Amino acid sequence: MNFDRQNLTDETLLDLYKRILKPRLIEEKMLILIRQGKVSKWFSGIGQEAISVGVTAVLDPDEYILPMHRNLGVFTGRNIPLYRLFSQWQGKANGFTKGRDRSFHFGTQQYKIIGMISHLGPQLGIADGIALANKLKKNGKVTAVFTGEGATSEGDFHEALNIASVWELPVLFVIENNGYGLSTPTNEQYRCENLADKGIGYGMESHIVDGNNIIEVYNLLSELKASMKINPRPILLEFKTFRMRGHEEASGTKYVPQELMDHWAIKDPVENYRKYLKENGILNDDFDETLRSEIKKDIDESLALANAEPEIEYSESEELNDIYKPFLYEQIKSSKQKEKIRFIDAISSSLKQSMERHDNLVIMGQDIAEYGGAFKITDGFVAQFGKERVINTPICESAIVSAGMGLSINGHKAIVEMQFADFVSTGFNPIVNLLAKSHYRWLEKADVVVRMPCGGGTQAGPFHSQTNEAWFTKTPGLKVVYPAFPYDVKGLLNSSINDPNPVMFFEHKQLYRSVYQEVPTDYYTLPLGKAALLKEGNEVTVISFGAAVHWALDTLEKNPSISADLLDLRTLQPLDTEAIFKSVKKTGRVIIYQEDSMFGGIASDISAMIMEECFKYLDAPVRRVASLDTPIPFTKILEDHYLPKGRFEKELVALLAY
Repeated sequence: MNFDRQNLTDETLLDLYKRILKPRLIEEKMLILIRQGKVSKWFSGIGQEAISVGVTAVLDPDEYILPMHRNLGVFTGRNIPLYRLFSQWQGKANGFTKGRDRSFHFGTQQYKIIGMISHLGPQLGIADGIALANKLKKNGKVTAVFTGEGATSEGDFHEALNIASVWELPVLFVIENNGYGLSTPTNEQYRCENLADKGIGYGMESHIVDGNNIIEVYNLLSELKASMKINPRPILLEFKTFRMRGHEEASGTKYVPQELMDHWAIKDPVENYRKYLKENGILNDDFDETLRSEIKKDIDESLALANAEPEIEYSESEELNDIYKPFLYEQIKSSKQKEKIRFIDAISSSLKQSMERHDNLVIMGQDIAEYGGAFKITDGFVAQFGKERVINTPICESAIVSAGMGLSINGHKAIVEMQFADFVSTGFNPIVNLLAKSHYRWLEKADVVVRMPCGGGTQAGPFHSQTNEAWFTKTPGLKVVYPAFPYDVKGLLNSSINDPNPVMFFEHKQLYRSVYQEVPTDYYTLPLGKAALLKEGNEVTVISFGAAVHWALDTLEKNPSISADLLDLRTLQPLDTEAIFKSVKKTGRVIIYQEDSMFGGIASDISAMIMEECFKYLDAPVRRVASLDTPIPFTKILEDHYLPKGRFEKELVALLAY
């Protein structure tokens, strides 16, 4: 192996040796603990330590690194106390996840490390968001994100590279090409000769690096980082390396030909570097032995601390309270000055006043900049706030949602507009597995609002008409808001933007230009989780949200003899169960009216809760009215029969006659 020290001092070379030796000695200890059954799972990085160590040594302590599950050198390179790492691996309280996630599935703002989720790809988009925040701050910082050769097949990889290139983001995309995705060799993963070649398609600079040569890694990255400060841009790095252990210890390496193992064994990054230092008089045996003894002592003492730490005790209240970041709602009342505006104008007013109020707020979405969005909600925003904060995105919902998380991590607020709620399916993974779980897993907020233009009645067919709120009300960690009136949409959107937790904000597009209301001209807030009682009566409780609220109002106005409570939920998660139960206990009859199809909709859960909590107050079975259990059709006659508007009155009359 050829080591070209260039201008590196002996001190730097020895520092790199200390850095690369430490994770190796920890790994050797972990392999013993695995055999003793004291650690349940381990993803080894033996054989590829030079990459983690080199990247971490080059980056400043306040520059974010997003590692994978075999990048121990990142964590030791940032000087995380070993006892905390051992506690994390044992699922104890001094770890970083309160026992809720394992191994390296965590992040820490203190050490500027953002860990992975098992779906791998989204962290590439997070790196884009972190880098975007750095670019907005003009702080010259670089972000490094790791992935393996297997994950380069994921759509998120391609989306993230495309975004970074288009937006000229200072990101180092680090591919550790160790030859196998679990047991699948690279010739069954991709057909290009080098993964670095993929950078060409994105107009991105790329390099192939010997991932087992710590000096080559360090020198190249030092050079690249210096140039990125002058010329911010993304760079794709393919590190050729090999892992000498299995995907995890339980996997073994029987699927690897022995000649391949032998070939890479002689390229060991630690032993070859040690040999080079000794041959050049930079390292002697006494210093080497002293260094090893110090590291082993730290390992043993840290392990003893972790072992002595008690097991985590279960607390139901703590488990539930950690789903969301605590948020102290600030009630901001409006002035008396009002104007009669449309639903869509109220949304635009909220966004504009929130952008003025929060100078760290960024809006991202397809066609939202100069064009103003598909519904013209952000028309004129670029002129007022600039393209740095009102950003057109490529058609890649998954990476954009992840980028929203990256912005949040790096001190910004993000709004992501889905052009239509239907399209959120291509961004589903980072919403339900990343945004929703981050605070519960490692107490990191996800300050992201996802705007969801939704709903039928406009003959837009199966891909532009869904009202898919039930996909998200089921996911702990998300808040789901679904207003029906201009006054509510403005106040609730303002509060959703203020809230540091992820909010799915549904906007029924049929209401955009058909519903008017007197709305305060200035900024105000409304609390999430509070329903609105629109009508009061004694015979029946009607529970609804979104456009169905207006349909219910039409029906009740047609039937003035019906004495009904009409409850507009406004927020579906958190749900105002107090208001629901209070009304049901008063009227004794309840009908739940939703636009979503029946099976699996939120009406089913509300019905079940009412049966459990209010059964003795009921004079009739709970009724649900919903759309047909089919995709939503295009032609008007089919859509009219799909939607529940034509069935609600009949069901309501039948309930009253029960």
